[in-house]
Amino acid sequence: MRYFEDIAVGDTARFGSYPVTRGAVIDFARQYDPQPFHLSDEAAAQTHFGRLAASGWHSCAMTMAMLVEQWKVDPVASLGAAGIDELRWRRPVYPGDTLSCETEVLTTRPSSSRPEMGSVASRVTVRNQDDQVVMTFISQALIATRAAQSAG
Repeated sequence: MRYFEDIAVGDTARFGSYPVTRGAVIDFARQYDPQPFHLSDEAAAQTHFGRLAASGWHSCAMTMAMLVEQWKVDPVASLGAAGIDELRWRRPVYPGDTLSCETEVLTTRPSSSRPEMGSVASRVTVRNQDDQVVMTFISQALIATRAAQSAG
């Protein structure tokens, strides 16, 4: 288990292989983002997407799934997140794409009011199978300290 004290500015990781399926794109869109270009080939063909495209929010959800899978391989004492900053959808994500992630720790800051945790800001870059960047954001993760573990 990695705790706040084990994480350093500059740490990087590359991981994930998430296949984007047509069914999942349409199912997500029906429930959460029912814009025509996420639901219909015909409607999408009339837009700048040119074909059915995944919702940006679906791209976020697929990225979260990859992050959680990575934490199973390289466990981290996550306490959730304070939010994300600078979310950008750089390119469309299409059915048939395979997504992967890269993370880079930008800053670490112990909490001044909650000694059992610290904040870790990481740049998250999501790429497709052609190594094209499709999404970026900065995660503000809350990570337990080693002292919190020994006190628990």
